[in-house]
Formats: sequence, C-alpha cells, structure tokens
Amino acid sequence: MRGMTAILMIAVLSLAACGQKEPRLMNITANRQGPDEFAILPNKPLQDPPDYNTLPPPRPGAPNLADPTPRADAVAVLGGRPGAGTAADKALMARATRFGLQPDIRQILAAEDLEWRRRHKGRILERWFNVNRYYRAYEAQSLDQYRELQRFRRLGVYTPSVPPDPATLP
Repeated sequence: MRGMTAILMIAVLSLAACGQKEPRLMNITANRQGPDEFAILPNKPLQDPPDYNTLPPPRPGAPNLADPTPRADAVAVLGGRPGAGTAADKALMARATRFGLQPDIRQILAAEDLEWRRRHKGRILERWFNVNRYYRAYEAQSLDQYRELQRFRRLGVYTPSVPPDPATLP
C-alpha cells in the first residue's frame, strides 16, 4: 500500500510540474509589472526653495518643478534639438535607425524571450523548490566584459580604466 501511495504522489507531482504557465526564472512573486526601462529619465539635482512658507500648492499631473523638461534634456544629450521634432533631427534619426527600424520590436523580443524561458525553465527540483534560474538561463547570451576589454586593447582601441577582474584577484 505504501508503494502505491508513493507512486501516486510522484505521478501527481510530475503532472503538476508539466503545466503550461509562463516560466518564471527570477521567481519574483509581485503581481505587478516592473518599470519600463526606457521611460526612466534621470532628474536634475533637487534645490531648496528660497522660502518654505511660500511654496505653491501641490498640483497632481503638473510638470516637475525640479526638472520640467526631462525629455528635451535627453534629446539634447543625444545630439538632437529639443522641440524640433523627429523630422528636423534627420542626423539623429539616421544614426538611431542605421541598422533598420522595427516598430514592433518589444512584442518580438517578448515572444522570443518567452520561448527562450520555456526551453530553459530548469530541472524539476529547481522548479519545485523555487530556485532562481535567471543567471544560468541567460548565461549563453551574456558578454564576458573582461575578455572583450582585452580584445579591444589588442586591437588598439582606446579603453578607459576598469576595476580588476574579480576572478583574477587573490
């Protein structure tokens, strides 16, 4: 009887592990979407107001007093002309789209990443015990920064100084 119970438990757990839900490599349990990495803009440093007693009342949705033009500042840093629009910044658009333009790139990348995660979802015990698989799953796509640094230096490309490779430290 015990053998039959054990076989039944293994069968149930094996079937439960074969579910078709989206694979989670980081095992984050938050029920919300993360930030959009392209929507994050650095702010200018905060400044003290001249008089704290005469501050304007809060206005939800109003521009930020500390940084009223973050998008225009980003366009200027990238070499464009703020407020001119994309038609006027032909050089910037030519540089940004020099390898082609794909308007649905986010959807394509999301679908490719989902397929990658399905193929690299981990072993059964890793899924049962909620082991983080993120770094191992994407290891083949990661760049060895120190090897690339050495390759660039051998080619004579100017490279800034970098911290030492932790793998070579005593």
